[in-house]
Amino acid sequence: MLILIAGPYRSGTGDDPERMAENLKRLEAPSHALFKAGHVPMIGEWVALPVWHAAGGERVGDDLYEEIFHPVAGRLLQLCEGVLRLPGKSKGADNDVRIATERGIPVWHRLEDVPGVV
Repeated sequence: MLILIAGPYRSGTGDDPERMAENLKRLEAPSHALFKAGHVPMIGEWVALPVWHAAGGERVGDDLYEEIFHPVAGRLLQLCEGVLRLPGKSKGADNDVRIATERGIPVWHRLEDVPGVV
């Protein structure tokens, strides 16, 4: 399955690039376990960041950022077959869960609950 890993990226960072990078590492942490279980892990920022940079994005939270980041997750959820929601406050991740639930896509809150993960 293509599984979206959702959790805090920008939330609670004050837009500090180092704290955002730490959050991205936390999002990436379960990716190997998902891969070993036969899945393809996906994180919205893996797609949104290069698109934003290519479009000329300069400042986190600028109009271009808002135009790209959350819509990327919505588009990815048209392709994903599951969502792994990591702990932590995140309006974006909560929105991902809402969209997934509306579309009947399974949402897991623990890595161990994802099918095939040991």
